[in-house]
Amino acid sequence: MIFEHLPPPAPSATRGGALFLDRDGTLIYDRHYLADPAGVELLPGVAGALREALAKGYRLFLHTNQSGIARGLFQLDDVLRCNVRMDELLALPRPIFAAICIAPEGPGDPAIYRKPTPRFPLEMMTRYRLDPAHCWMVGDRESDVETGLAAGIGAIAVCTGKHDAAGWAKVAPAGVRIFPGLADFVATLEPLPPAASHA
Repeated sequence: MIFEHLPPPAPSATRGGALFLDRDGTLIYDRHYLADPAGVELLPGVAGALREALAKGYRLFLHTNQSGIARGLFQLDDVLRCNVRMDELLALPRPIFAAICIAPEGPGDPAIYRKPTPRFPLEMMTRYRLDPAHCWMVGDRESDVETGLAAGIGAIAVCTGKHDAAGWAKVAPAGVRIFPGLADFVATLEPLPPAASHA
């Protein structure tokens, strides 16, 4: 399910760029089936990285698999409350994310938006007039980078969750770039020209 927080640009707008971001293990520590906002803790450097990405003209999108909903471990409202707490800790101007996709399906369920299906980034690239050459999927798991590759955008692996650098070296598909964390990747991004930025 998708929650939009920013309207799409005018049809005549120049195509822009974006980061599609995993949540657990990429933006916040992965607590495994996190349901309590008290357990939300930002990973080091994340708030500054998102601020930098926005300043460089990139839209931000959140794409999170939450199979705990399908497993009956928690409800959608619990995920939303954790997202609100994450926003509070980020302390950035809101809305931070143009749209948020929460995929409640379990691994054995038909995939609607569950990563690695590229449906969410593909839909958002069309709706928000995004240039695939200036879009990246960032995450800590194989399903994250597989989503980026399937969507035809950049695939960025971070070493702040499931895999460290050595682990990623063993499992990363061809074409995936590996960074210690989100801030290290964002530092490499070139600013978008004003006409192509989210503003």
